[in-house]
Amino acid sequence: MFFLPAIAGERNRISKNAYNDNGETVHYQEVRRLEQIVINGGTPLQGSVRIHGAKNAVLPILAATVLADGVHTVKNCPRLSDVSITEEILKSLGAKTVRREDALVVDATGETGSFIPEKLMRKLRSSVVFMGAVLAKTGRVKISAPGGCELGPRPIDLHLKALSLLGAEIYEEHGYLELYAKRLTGCHIHLDFPSVGATENVMLAGVLAEGETVITNAAREPEICDLANFLNACGARVSGAGTSSIRIEGVRTLHPASYTVMPDRIAATTYLCAAAATGGEVTVTHMEPEHISAVLSVLSDCGCDITCGKNTVHLKAPEKLSACGAIRTMPYPGFPTDAQSLMLATLCVARGTGLITETIFESRFKPVPELSRMGAKISVSDRVAVIRGVDALWGAEVCAEDLRGGAALVIAGLCARGKTVIHNPCFLDRGYEALEENLAALGADIKRYR
Repeated sequence: MFFLPAIAGERNRISKNAYNDNGETVHYQEVRRLEQIVINGGTPLQGSVRIHGAKNAVLPILAATVLADGVHTVKNCPRLSDVSITEEILKSLGAKTVRREDALVVDATGETGSFIPEKLMRKLRSSVVFMGAVLAKTGRVKISAPGGCELGPRPIDLHLKALSLLGAEIYEEHGYLELYAKRLTGCHIHLDFPSVGATENVMLAGVLAEGETVITNAAREPEICDLANFLNACGARVSGAGTSSIRIEGVRTLHPASYTVMPDRIAATTYLCAAAATGGEVTVTHMEPEHISAVLSVLSDCGCDITCGKNTVHLKAPEKLSACGAIRTMPYPGFPTDAQSLMLATLCVARGTGLITETIFESRFKPVPELSRMGAKISVSDRVAVIRGVDALWGAEVCAEDLRGGAALVIAGLCARGKTVIHNPCFLDRGYEALEENLAALGADIKRYR
């Protein structure tokens, strides 16, 4: 088995670190001076908001563009810092990119490199999906430990075990992984856990492997279906995506494609939770309600009136939310771990006691100390959080430590009394396009100061 060490995060409030645009460590006190989000809470959100393309779908799709020589057009591509880093990785591999309104055009013509610089890998954990794509295209790949939000140990042994079954030789030396494969050969791969990243890496490697690859206990997330649809648009033969068994019939070459990325289900969840927490009424458009059915069920149990259209969800919150039954994060179609922090913040102002069990990542309760500074009553034991609803949260100075935890603080600030200042908002830019602008259009008093 192969494990990459997690990057330890500092617990001391004064010594928290972040990263600037160059991937260099920035001291927490420096971040405070750089930028912050200020929210004057207490206003119920009203209106409609359009959902951008999915972060967790577009990143593996962009990685897949290296598989086919030519010019790809990826539409509904959100303007996120994670996308910008992915562009840097593509350029380091020899591709060219250009933004055209909501589309990112990737020219993957010419020779593809096989080395991804450490500074780029450390900026983005999902950069690990380049491993399968580059290996399949060039026969070798060299990477370092991936970065991203610190959510606890996330070993990539499942990825490596699967790629070795396809024929890759794997070497680890001086903090780098090197994979070689003169020829990838299809086989049966059973994943011990339905890992999204491992499923994506096998798909990306398997489309150019010789013969048939079958993945059992595969991840079933909608983003897996989106990747399969893009690969098939490029001439791949992938079937079964969205089920626990995916079949890939290898082909010799792929061709470039034009493709529209699915909407971001976690962004949709964020706006719905914000509306619920503030007692508002919001319509979320350009989304797939089925993708967040587990979230909608929980919000309905909290007392929200929810109406679903073909590509819309309308939510009307009660004057006071009620705590729902126990929530347990699970792989899709269960309650998503990415929505856990959002619901955690929402339940802080619900009547009664809520219970959340986190089964995917061990450090998803990072926003709890910050929410407690705002008056939340949350107790955590191991991977279980007990939330005792309060009459109101109060504005405070808090600091985001990861993407979804930062969004949870925004939700808390929107429903809190008084002013909330959120430091280190750069994490939000990883997964939300124009978050403050969209919330302001819904009536929130929210501004970012740089």
